[in-house]
Amino acid sequence: MRNFIVILVCFVLAACADGFTTFPVDEAAQDSVKEEVTIVRLDATNIGQFTTSARAPQAASFRTSNRWEYRVGPGDILSVTVFGHPDFTTPAGEGRSASDSGFAVQADGSFFYPFIGSVMANNRPVAEIRGEIAERLGNFIPDPQVEVRVAAFNSQSVLISGEVNSANTQALNAVPLTMLGAINAAGGLTDAADPTRVSLQRGDRIAHIDLKGFLERGYRQNNPVLRNGDIVNVPKRRTLEAFLLGEIASPDTIDLSQEPITLTQALTRQGGLREVRADARGIFVFRAVADAKMTVFQLDTSSPTGLLLGTKFVLEPGDVIYVTRSPLQRWNDTISRILPTVQAVSAVEALRN
Repeated sequence: MRNFIVILVCFVLAACADGFTTFPVDEAAQDSVKEEVTIVRLDATNIGQFTTSARAPQAASFRTSNRWEYRVGPGDILSVTVFGHPDFTTPAGEGRSASDSGFAVQADGSFFYPFIGSVMANNRPVAEIRGEIAERLGNFIPDPQVEVRVAAFNSQSVLISGEVNSANTQALNAVPLTMLGAINAAGGLTDAADPTRVSLQRGDRIAHIDLKGFLERGYRQNNPVLRNGDIVNVPKRRTLEAFLLGEIASPDTIDLSQEPITLTQALTRQGGLREVRADARGIFVFRAVADAKMTVFQLDTSSPTGLLLGTKFVLEPGDVIYVTRSPLQRWNDTISRILPTVQAVSAVEALRN
């Protein structure tokens, strides 16, 4: 599909080789083309608007508290210590751990403790459970000093799936588990992972979080603390390309999914302009915008200043870069012939992604 798109656009652009147009493009030229086309001549006064990609890390709109307090649930094993009273303490012997001999929280959320009977533990922090046990033991011993801890965390977990090296289920414990920590515990990201579109499913709500925004910009909300039942999925990186056509040494596509790439970088990586055939004044970037409209950027690189401006113009996925030949075709003919094809390419790319 990618090769077909490139061949199609090359064919149409190659048909636009006759005629002549005068540079730079002016307001009169813009008025003469279709209303859905906006022409922007890149210069020092406006280049600052295009130095940041629309795909730059974004702060997540997902809001959740990062406070964490583990609450006991069915399946957890509790260890109880009453200082100075071994008869009231969880028994443990040689070869037996606290999780082996502790008190298991039953399906109804309670556990049985000697002398005081059933204790409800479900959805309670250990501090509350400790307080209740100490209060009820006060009927048998004076001022009991009680310690309660979770010997085995079995009731709460999160699932990590997708493009990680070892997808798994991870138990939650007294230490808060963040999204980045969970992904690292799953072996980290694969080479094909897209950290900008990590999904977090919590109940019936799904949020898409740019984890890269936390790593590169420190957006704390982009690294939320996970809750019981959360499902984290790391998607595969999408193909994000720009198309380089016309009088370029090696017309081709260029991958934008790994890092931001500027117009000058893209041209340079493909061998630069063809010295004899290319017109350095006629470098155009066709970019689809909202409502099926098109913005056409013109860059004049006939002087070093133009190439410097190109180092600040960041490409977006779906951009079509076209370098005209000399003599140049008439501007109106170029737009009229190229525009429908570029719009078709943008539509196909939108469907692919």
